[in-house]
Amino acid sequence: MLHLDPGTASAVPPAPAVLAGGGAETAPFTVSTVFTEATLNNWLAVGLVLAAACYLYGVHRLRVRGHTWPVLRTVLFLGPGLGGIAAVTLSGLGAYDTTLLSVHMVQHMVLSMVAPIFLALGAPVTLALRTLGKAPRRRLLAVLHSRVAKVLSFPLFAYAIFVVNPFVLYFSGLYRWTLENSFGHELVHAHFILTGCLFFWPLVGLDPLPGRWPYPARALLMVLSVPFHTVLGLTVMQSTTLFGGDWYPSLGLAWSDPWNDQKVAGGVLWAGGEFVSVTMLAVLVVQWVRQSEREARRVDRELDRQEARERAAGSAV
Repeated sequence: MLHLDPGTASAVPPAPAVLAGGGAETAPFTVSTVFTEATLNNWLAVGLVLAAACYLYGVHRLRVRGHTWPVLRTVLFLGPGLGGIAAVTLSGLGAYDTTLLSVHMVQHMVLSMVAPIFLALGAPVTLALRTLGKAPRRRLLAVLHSRVAKVLSFPLFAYAIFVVNPFVLYFSGLYRWTLENSFGHELVHAHFILTGCLFFWPLVGLDPLPGRWPYPARALLMVLSVPFHTVLGLTVMQSTTLFGGDWYPSLGLAWSDPWNDQKVAGGVLWAGGEFVSVTMLAVLVVQWVRQSEREARRVDRELDRQEARERAAGSAV
């Protein structure tokens, strides 16, 4: 990263008019711009619509067969899941994500730490297994039990990617490249989503995955991820180097100071990471309690059946 003196940053020549995100935004970023700068002209919009259509079609197929599907799962998958991705990429947030580092960090948090949780709670793989025909279901099960799936769903593997990748992105030339290259910019969005899904799906997901850890181990892994977000956020806030080199100063925005914005961006990472981690722990505890209750009911039923068998055997004698 290029070191810039805050006092001379404004002297950097203007950047190209067209940003990697597709915009040329010079107006101040406000609440209203989140709505007025919305756009649907990218591949992610098509992907989100297709994902929502496939999910709703699966729910419809189940209802036609006379089966039920929890409404809450549908709401979570479509609302904060797919809707969360759309809110930070297709709205004005997406239009300003190469203009303000703080906006990019909001995207980072939602794409990698918020939306994946709700996508996992929507259980789309379970829905697919219940609606697909025999041959597609067998192929999907084969994929779920493949060696590749076992490696990708292994919590420590996903944990390593989840923790290391932000440091690689922001403390190398990769981040500047994503600001200048539209393909790289979109690739980072997809990468955030995929990384978040790999990390959170084995922890809170309801779908059948190989080698799923018990709840105490999942909670411990979530706790261990907290310090890394804190360190990353504080490092961004206290850095004497601008992320992206001279990119943000070269935009010449009179209404934004890149140094102050970088401090805000670090605060978003720090506070957002803490909030999501605490929320995740709460979700894990609730799931753990519910599993314990189901297991207790199962044991009670088994004891009742055993007692009934013993009474029947005694009466027969």
